[in-house]
Amino acid sequence: MKRLITGLMLLSTTVLAGEVGIVAVKVECPTSCTFSVTLEHADQGWNHYANQWDVITLDGRLLKSRVLYHPHVDEQPFTRSLSGVLIPLGVNQVKIRARDTQHGYSDQEFIVDLPDRN
Repeated sequence: MKRLITGLMLLSTTVLAGEVGIVAVKVECPTSCTFSVTLEHADQGWNHYANQWDVITLDGRLLKSRVLYHPHVDEQPFTRSLSGVLIPLGVNQVKIRARDTQHGYSDQEFIVDLPDRN
């Protein structure tokens, strides 16, 4: 049986101007997990754009990254997926963090509750 968890968060004023914001996260975990992450960023071209998001454990271990190889100037917000994320046993929540080419990682992190993976 495929289980689906969806998390939504509106951008808050705590995200600094120019940093990438995480708008929504959807995760499916039939065995390994697939994450679909919606980002919003004022991409300005090749010198300043959202270029990566990561799935990490709450204690900071990187599980997998989704690299974004080009700007999305005319496509905001935008969603990209990452499949094959292996979640260690006992981990019930992960964090999503995002970065851009000028500011690095945003202060905003999105915590996702994972479905049972029995």
